Amino acid sequence: MTPSPSSPVADDSPKGDDPPRDRGLGPRAAAVLVFGSSAAVLVVEIVALRLLAPYLGLTLETSTMVIGVALTAIALGSWLGGRIADQVDPHRLIGPALGVSGVVVALTPLLLRTTAEWSPALLLLVASATLLVPGALLSAVTPFVTKLRLTSLAETGTVVGRLSGVGTFGAIVGTVLTGFVLVSRLPVSSILIGLGTLLVIGAALVGWRARRWRRASAVALATVVAASLATAFAPGGCDAETRYHCAQVVADPDRASGRTLVLDGLSHSYVDVEDPAHLKFAYVRAIASVVDTAFPEGAPLTAHHIGGGGLTFPRYLADARPGTRSVVSEIDGGVVRIDRERFGLGPSAATGVDVRVEDGRLGLRQLAAGSHDLVVGDAFGGVSVPWHLTTSQALGDVRRALDEDGLYVANLIDHGKLAFARAEVATLAETFEHVALLGKPADIGLETTASSVGGNLVVVASRRPVDAPAIQEALDARDVGWRITTGGDLATWTGNAPILTDDHAPVDQLLQPGPTRTAR
Repeated sequence: MTPSPSSPVADDSPKGDDPPRDRGLGPRAAAVLVFGSSAAVLVVEIVALRLLAPYLGLTLETSTMVIGVALTAIALGSWLGGRIADQVDPHRLIGPALGVSGVVVALTPLLLRTTAEWSPALLLLVASATLLVPGALLSAVTPFVTKLRLTSLAETGTVVGRLSGVGTFGAIVGTVLTGFVLVSRLPVSSILIGLGTLLVIGAALVGWRARRWRRASAVALATVVAASLATAFAPGGCDAETRYHCAQVVADPDRASGRTLVLDGLSHSYVDVEDPAHLKFAYVRAIASVVDTAFPEGAPLTAHHIGGGGLTFPRYLADARPGTRSVVSEIDGGVVRIDRERFGLGPSAATGVDVRVEDGRLGLRQLAAGSHDLVVGDAFGGVSVPWHLTTSQALGDVRRALDEDGLYVANLIDHGKLAFARAEVATLAETFEHVALLGKPADIGLETTASSVGGNLVVVASRRPVDAPAIQEALDARDVGWRITTGGDLATWTGNAPILTDDHAPVDQLLQPGPTRTAR
């Protein structure tokens, strides 16, 4: 009998030898599939950022790329999934979509870390593929399930709306669960291998219900197990995965008590756990030269540090100026834990160093007006100073916290045309009466015949004049190899650089990354 045009659903049962089956899908099973697949897409997206950070940096460009690829995968999967669901029995599609996604997700840590070490030029391509494939397949699950749930045109709006809401709620849960729970408790490789395992198990359950894919599910599960074992031997692992970083502690082969803290592939701090006066990095020696010149020798200071890392300079102040009280704003509690466990940080009562796990900008706002002799800026997200610490409003908080003779000293990293460094110096000049810049001569405009190389620069700002000759003498005594520039020469170097504000601070766009991941 030919169905009438007014029939709600025409008979599209598959022909052949397959036994007849229920063409629908239970509401609970449908909700679980849509919820889980949507959550999985967001988990993969967030964790991918952390996997790529050691090799590409945690920059706006990296975040934009990952988000863009993930959204492309969602759009592609939803569109193609809907078209395919109208042509192929969705029962045949859900299991393979989950299974293949699970295998790719579980292999992602191994693939990305191996590619980054052995073939960096292919990293973006491989990263895009490991996001696009599972993202598209998991996003296709929703139209597959929707097709199975649409047993009556009279309920189309209800079914589509309910599943859309469930999918959105799943994405929210995946985001919150990853950001607040999983990343703080598990290595990213464990998160992805665990998620891949769950997806393969889901595929096996779907296949078992439909009496299909048993052999394929077994193969997929075996692949996930192999991936988890292989990931343990993949290059580029971390000593610790903190909330924000892949952290490694590297011993100095030439100095038994020397340690380098490496965060996302960038050397952040060098600490001699037995000799705080040993300062290896040039920028730390430059900061010490400025502070030693600006304040009487040995006099204790009240200092605030924006960014902690290995706490090299707070340790130095505690050693060189007994009685100094240093408060450090360090956003990453995992880094603080490394300071205590690997770098021997003792209690604040004994060391004079009080580390607070907080955002640097929020820490500045809590400082009383005129309460500090010194503020040190040394916070980095990847290779860039977090933008909200660079603006005239943030620097206004620094000025407010300093007393009349107080000093602000900040570490910057830039390369190429040094557009970000020029903008930050210009912003400081709008906030403080006196500004000086320390760096390699070619980088700060004192060798006009040489091209700038870039790397670390140290900027100094205060209400009182900066004693440039004394600072230069201290730099030479410490064999830093840097020069200092102030006044008209610095104004010429800064040029017409923009002022950074809370309303407009394109730090990631101004900053040009260097050729290496060890800029310090």
